Amino acid sequence: MRLVTRFLGLLGLIAFCCFATPASTINGTVKGPDNATFQGAFVEVQNAKSKITVSVLSDKQGHYRIENLPAGQYRLQVRAVGYRSDPLTGVNLAEGQNASLDLSLQTGSVRWNDISIYQAKQLFPAGKQKDYFFQNCEVCHGFQTRIASVRRDVDGWRDRVDYMRTAMHFVLAHVTDQEAADLSAYLASLFGPDSILSKSPADLPGYKATVRPFSNDSLNIIYVEYDMPAPNRMPFSAAPDKNGNFWIPNFGTANKITRLNPTTGEMQDFTVPTVGTAAVHSAVPAADGSVWITEQAVNKIGRWDPKTQQITEYQDQYYPGKEGLVNGGSKHTIRIDPSGNVWASGDPLTKFDPETRKFTRFEEAGSTYDVKPSKNGDVWFTSYRLNKIGKIDGKTMKMSMWTMPTADSFPRRLEIASDGMIWIGEFNAGQMARFDPNTQTFKEFPLPGPDPTPYGMGFDADGYLWYDSHEMDVLGRFDTKTGKVIEYPFPHSEIAMRELFRDDQGRMWFGTNPNNKVGYFYLAKGK
Repeated sequence: MRLVTRFLGLLGLIAFCCFATPASTINGTVKGPDNATFQGAFVEVQNAKSKITVSVLSDKQGHYRIENLPAGQYRLQVRAVGYRSDPLTGVNLAEGQNASLDLSLQTGSVRWNDISIYQAKQLFPAGKQKDYFFQNCEVCHGFQTRIASVRRDVDGWRDRVDYMRTAMHFVLAHVTDQEAADLSAYLASLFGPDSILSKSPADLPGYKATVRPFSNDSLNIIYVEYDMPAPNRMPFSAAPDKNGNFWIPNFGTANKITRLNPTTGEMQDFTVPTVGTAAVHSAVPAADGSVWITEQAVNKIGRWDPKTQQITEYQDQYYPGKEGLVNGGSKHTIRIDPSGNVWASGDPLTKFDPETRKFTRFEEAGSTYDVKPSKNGDVWFTSYRLNKIGKIDGKTMKMSMWTMPTADSFPRRLEIASDGMIWIGEFNAGQMARFDPNTQTFKEFPLPGPDPTPYGMGFDADGYLWYDSHEMDVLGRFDTKTGKVIEYPFPHSEIAMRELFRDDQGRMWFGTNPNNKVGYFYLAKGK
């Protein structure tokens, strides 16, 4: 498979492109331990200066090709679950050079942090604490990067559980001391010095049945990724502004938003005034150059001023609960409507008027997850606990709501198509739903896989609806005309994409918060 550089007619406009000098290329063949060509391995190359990483997949002949690389020094690595390889460092590319480097994989082992949440649910020993673990420990991240990657005894895990109860109090305040003790003991039994788990999940008889194959059609995806400037930033997304920069909310205790220059990889932080956990969940640029944010932990929204480069916060009603912890109100996803009003999902949905600095609260909407203004000023939202979607009329502010056809479907994200159709990801039901505003009717489309869990969603320039399947660590491209889905592998376990944004070059941007990276993906044209 030959990866060429045409993407929507925008030759050479990916971040690695250098306009003044000819770009370089690395290509070659990947072989397995038996010296046969290897299909579906990720080949990644990282620029030593910018730290920007490009990842491609080897095709059915084992070939890979990475184009549009500026001259410089690189680190080259090939990866596949169950295999190992040594990186090639100090790879120097001259301007316009076409370097050929063959790569090989050796037999390795499957690690517990290599598998998906779906696989873990199948392979972890059954028990009461297993269910509690998956119900409460995926608020910020899954188990792979921060749990399965370390070993701690009971006291060590209790320290981490108590830290999360404090740092993420706005969603974990319900965890009692006894539940924390039981959870810590369970974690130590899995990831402690005397683990009951087999050394590798591949040693278990049920492992092979959990492995998802990928089709040849899924091998032409390209990822470009940027490491965050410090550990544990938990980037939830990356949204484009009018100047070509991208804005990143740092969830958790970092209390920052970050501006990314995608060409150089340079990042600049801006700190929110909040002391304690802010949990910046969403950051979206406005037409005037400002950036609006939500702070989930303290029920605030904020505005970054492009002139002063300072953040001003606006506090909505705050209901202190047990021991002063938040019990009501939790700003979540933020969007700006055509009139400049700032909408935030949460409990409840709110509209903020920047001129009067007043919130309007829509209590009857219930606990809302996503919010999307349409071009005509109407505002659509998902109400996950009520299992409904809704609309606020942009002129009258009248609310209408419709119940999802599948019970407890957990309508999470929604997108508005160019034809006005509303598309909803049903996280629990494993479906994509279409709502026709004219007929007020739903149609549901089942998604592939044993545990499809659509989370972040976004339309590409060709009208395909992309989503990440949260539990299975794959990307899906959904054809809204036929219902057909192509699933694509992701370079890391624990995909955790909260939102997808398309920039003016057609690139689909994401944050993968457990992996502490943001980036974009696109499909290579031709073979």
